[in-house]
Amino acid sequence: MTRVLIADDQGIVRDGLRMILEAQEDIEVVGEAADGLDALQLATELEPDVVLMDIRMPKLDGIAATRKLLAKAQAPRVLVLTTFGEDDYVYEAMRAGASGFLLKDSERRHLLHAVRVVAAGDELLDPSITRRLIERLTRRPPRVDGTPTELEDLSERELTVTKLVARGLSNAEIAAELVVSEATVKSHVARSCANSACAIASRS
Repeated sequence: MTRVLIADDQGIVRDGLRMILEAQEDIEVVGEAADGLDALQLATELEPDVVLMDIRMPKLDGIAATRKLLAKAQAPRVLVLTTFGEDDYVYEAMRAGASGFLLKDSERRHLLHAVRVVAAGDELLDPSITRRLIERLTRRPPRVDGTPTELEDLSERELTVTKLVARGLSNAEIAAELVVSEATVKSHVARSCANSACAIASRS
C-alpha cells in the first residue's frame, strides 16, 4: 500500500486528488496539508511514502518545503504537482530533490502512474515539460570542442533517449525502439534533466 500526503493550499484541489487516489486499492491518502510548514510537520508525523507537493503555497513554498523535507533521514519521495510548468520551477524542484514533476492538467491515469513510479523509486517528468526542455537544449549551438560540459556525466543510453525525445518521439515510441519499459525511458529523461539538461535549458 502506497501512503500519500497531499500538500496544496486549495481545499477543492485536495478534495479532488483524495477522491482520485483513494479510488485505488493500492493507494491510501494519510493526510492533507494546506501550506509548506504543515506539510513538513505532517510528513514527520505520518511518514508517507509519497508527498504530492504544490509549489505556490503560503508560509513556505513547495520547493523550499521539498528541500527541507528531503534533508531529513528516511524522507519520503516528493512528486511536485502544480499548475506552473515554467522551466525555473522544474529546475529548482529537481535540484531540491523532487522525484517527479507533473502538471495539474494531466489526465487521471497519468497522476496515478506518476505516484506509483515515484513510490517505486524511479523519477518522472511531465512529458510536455520534458519535450520543451530537450528542444531548448538541442537548439543551443554546439561547443567547438565537442560535447557540452554539462552532458559529460550522462550515460550513452541517457544521451540516446535525449536525442529521441528531441526528434519528437513519445515515451512509448522510445520504449519500443530501445526495447525497454516506458517507466525506464521516463527515468532516463528525469535523471538527464536533474543532472544537466535542465541546467543547460535554464540558461538558454
